[in-house]
Order: sequence, then structure tokens, then C-alpha cells
Amino acid sequence: MSVINIQEKLNLFSDRWSPKKIGELNGQQILLAKIKGEFVFHNHENEDELFMVLKGQLLLELRDEIITLNEGEFYIVPKGVDHKPIAKEEVHLLLFEPLSTKHTGNVMADITVETYESI
Repeated sequence: MSVINIQEKLNLFSDRWSPKKIGELNGQQILLAKIKGEFVFHNHENEDELFMVLKGQLLLELRDEIITLNEGEFYIVPKGVDHKPIAKEEVHLLLFEPLSTKHTGNVMADITVETYESI
């Protein structure tokens, strides 16, 4: 294991909505993502998902409310809860989720990623 510099990892990619794996621990994966625009409503039936904003402002639209996350804040979407990430400007995210978590849950979309690239 070596020290991981998050900013150096973010500098390695520019594509959006395609999380990159930067580590694993105890059955969890640590991902970085750059996003802009709207994702699709989806849920993860058996897994919680942590969204931490490193840069920008993220809106997490749930069916009954919108959660606003600013830089340095995080929110855990409980398993089974429908959510749709929205970024009006580019947002950089750190995500923690179980290895079994599918990118868009059971929803297949043009932006669905089957396997995360490790960087």
C-alpha cells in the first residue's frame, strides 16, 4: 500500500459519470468521480452509498426532497432509496460503497458503467 493523493488521481481523468476506483477496504470500494448535469433516478437495493463533495455543489434528488451538499460535506443514501445526483457545474466526488454496488442499480442507461477503472 502506498499514499494516495486524491488531487493527483483527479488529474488523471476528465470523463464524467464514470467513477474511478482508487482503493478498497473491508469489502468497500473508494471511488472518485467527476460529474456535470443530471444522472438517472436509481437505487441500490442492498447497499448504502456515501457521496462526499470534494469540489462544487451536488444536489441529491430523492423522491420527496432535495439534499444540497457543498464542498467538504457528505451524505449517505440508505439502501433502497431512489436518488438522482445533479450537478449544475462540474462536481468532484469521493464515493464509498460496497464492492457489490452497481453503478446505476437495476437501471440500465447510456451512462451505466459495468466495471470501474482502477487508477
